Amino acid sequence: MAEAPIPAQTAQEHRAITRLMLFFAVVYVVEGVGQARVGIIFQPLSYYLKVDGWTPLQVTAYFGVLNFPWVIKPVFGLVSDFVPLLGYRRKSYLLIASVGAAGAYAGIAVLTRPSEFAFLLLISSYAMATSSTLCGALLVENGQSFNQSSLFVGQQWLWFNIAIMASAIAGGVLVQHLSPTLALQSAAAIAAVASLAVIVATLSLLDEPRTMVNRAEAWRTLQGLLATLKSRRLYLVAVFLFLYAFAPGFGTPLYFYMTDTLAFSQSYIGVLGSIAAGGWVVGAIIHRRLLARLSPQALLYLSIVLGTAATAAFLLLSDEVTAALVNFGSGVAAMIATIASLTVAAQHCPKRAEGFAFAALMSISNLADICSNIAGAYLYDHVFESRLAPLIVVSAAATAFAVVLVPLLRLGNRET
Repeated sequence: MAEAPIPAQTAQEHRAITRLMLFFAVVYVVEGVGQARVGIIFQPLSYYLKVDGWTPLQVTAYFGVLNFPWVIKPVFGLVSDFVPLLGYRRKSYLLIASVGAAGAYAGIAVLTRPSEFAFLLLISSYAMATSSTLCGALLVENGQSFNQSSLFVGQQWLWFNIAIMASAIAGGVLVQHLSPTLALQSAAAIAAVASLAVIVATLSLLDEPRTMVNRAEAWRTLQGLLATLKSRRLYLVAVFLFLYAFAPGFGTPLYFYMTDTLAFSQSYIGVLGSIAAGGWVVGAIIHRRLLARLSPQALLYLSIVLGTAATAAFLLLSDEVTAALVNFGSGVAAMIATIASLTVAAQHCPKRAEGFAFAALMSISNLADICSNIAGAYLYDHVFESRLAPLIVVSAAATAFAVVLVPLLRLGNRET
């Protein structure tokens, strides 16, 4: 007997979800390649500044400036929520941001001094932050519509970290085999080409209904914004995300420690970045296969336990083998923590203000990340006298403290 045909609506939803999954994969591969703080340019730029005589605190502060656009993401979300461009709230802005990123990185590829390319790096960061904001809004809108928030979050971060794996290896190879200047320029050229893929994906995969500026649409969006500003639960989520993310970071001190104390080659440091990203990928798979049905509260508790253990494990760092193991474990724990926190954030964004609300919550996390990295670099330089172990202990303790914050969210045992 022939199988019954799939209902038209179910088939249509399946097709829409499949296209969105592919779209998110492409966009977040480009994000993983193009973001200055984690992408292919990160290690070449860090090494370039180190060779130029910069201290860990100075390098961290430089990247902190590049991270500023990630703090003001709500502005980008607010504009796209209220002001459709050429009939689209997300699509048109995404195309402009992609062109801006490609142009900025193309300019960096022909310059040689930090004072010359600093402005273009900032432009690339604004473009990437805008793109991330718009994709976050699309995630919330479609995640709530199809009841697939956790799936879309996992998809984005899975491909983001696959790209980081490739970028870390490529960045390390560039630094190992080219001069600092040529390595930086080559990384910028690759990021410029990658940014063009978002243009293709947006035009071919993103089905966004057209909307025009009118009083009724503006009123509905304003109601969504007011609901966001009045939401006590949203404020609780924001406070939790900040405190959850604020643990003194040791990324830049770790890079200096591996370079100067452990004498790791630049190519192997790049491999370690790839191994950590591989841990993120495995973490995404573990979540999708084993943890997706956990309640938000249980997933947050698990992420805190894993994060504390993974941070403390860096105390065991002594050679290439232990470095690979602790970086992989850190990646797994970080991925589970990211999915846990972002799923909670996505589920609490009011409709019609998704771009603003989700971007605001992500900006809180990004601000905490910037503050934690600067605090960690300061402690390393001025308090712990370039000793990494005390900084690791403080960071692990701060991560563990987040356990007392989870009950404040009152998530109960609701399924994701």
